[in-house]
Order: sequence, then structure tokens, then C-alpha cells
Amino acid sequence: MAKILLVEDDKALAQTVCDWLDFENHVVDVVHDGLDGRQLIASSHFDLMIFDWDLPGLSGIDILRGYRASGGSKPCLMLTGKREIEDKLEGFDSGADDYLTKPFHGKELVARVRALLRRPEVLVDKQLQVGSLSLDPDAGTASRGGSAPIKLVPKEYALLDFFMRNPGKLFTTEELLQRVWSAEADAGQDAVTTTIKRLRKKLDEGVPHSIIRNVHGMGYGLAET
Repeated sequence: MAKILLVEDDKALAQTVCDWLDFENHVVDVVHDGLDGRQLIASSHFDLMIFDWDLPGLSGIDILRGYRASGGSKPCLMLTGKREIEDKLEGFDSGADDYLTKPFHGKELVARVRALLRRPEVLVDKQLQVGSLSLDPDAGTASRGGSAPIKLVPKEYALLDFFMRNPGKLFTTEELLQRVWSAEADAGQDAVTTTIKRLRKKLDEGVPHSIIRNVHGMGYGLAET
């Protein structure tokens, strides 16, 4: 039995999906709006999430991007009527584990859900290492030079994860808003600078130089570790 979130605005289809998953003894929470889906992800634990692509409020692909950017690692299945290979590639590049095109049979949905739930999380969660800096997605912590684990809030984790996946590169505040805060339309430059200040304070304690560099007129990036 797994706890599953379904975000689907077609209420008839959502009920059909729920019926199939209920038959498999899964517990399913259903919302029909993208913003409600994002809020539920932030406040609850799910073993698997199923997103429709086109949703009111916030698209399924933006929910997925925000979830992955915050360090979320649970399997995610996209439901969509989009059939072009470019759309599928966008879904996978955004962090989808699987992609099911409408219309689909309930048996295929169940088979894909079973496969995703069987997947060991070690295939999804891999510790990042850049020099002396490490990031543990399971614990949501960082470590610098063998220090004790440093607990990060989701946005701090997402920002550090982004920097570590792009070492040696600099990003303007606007680029960071697009890449890390992509699902938060109300976020502004203050959100970036505040998160960077908090991250520096946590990671730079007892270390002579900052982990994050700021080059005037060019942006922020990961310093040599």
C-alpha cells in the first residue's frame, strides 16, 4: 500500500484513476488545481505523485520542477494529452520518472505505478560531491570539509544543489529566479539574496572563505571548495 497524490482537473478521469488505485489498496489524495497540489506536497508525505500536465493555477510540469528543485525525490508520473517527442523530453528533463499519454487503460496505469514504487530510492537519491562540499538528498543536509551535517531548509537545499550541478558557472539573480524559483511566480530578488545570505551563514561557519562567490555585474556561483 502506498500514499499517492493525484493532481488532475478532469474530475471524471480523476475518479477513474482513483478507482484503479483504490483497487490496488493505495491511499489516494486528489486535488484538481495545481496550486492546491503544490501546497499539499509541501505539507504532506507521499510515496508517489501523479500530475496532469495542463492544470488550472499551476501546470503539472511547474509543480514537478519546483518539487525537484526543492530536493524532492519521490517518483513522479506525468499524465498528458501531449504526444510530441519534444513534450516528452521536456517532461523527463523536468524530473518526471515516467510519462503516460491520454487516453490510457487503467491496467497500464497500475503497471507503471507498481514499477515506480518498486524502484529503489538509491537510484533516485545520489549524494552530490564537489571538492570538500557534499550534499545529502536523503537527509537534506550539507557537509563542508568533513564538518557535521548542516541542516538546510528546502530552498537553501535547492539553491546549493543547483550551484553544485553547475560548478564554475555564475548566474544572475534573474537566472536563479527562473531556474530555482521557477514555480513561485511571486518570488523576487529579495528571495534570492536572503537565501544566499542564510546559506553562507550556515556553510561558512569556522571557514576562512565563503562557499558562494559573488562577482559584481556577473552573478553568484560556487566558489572553489
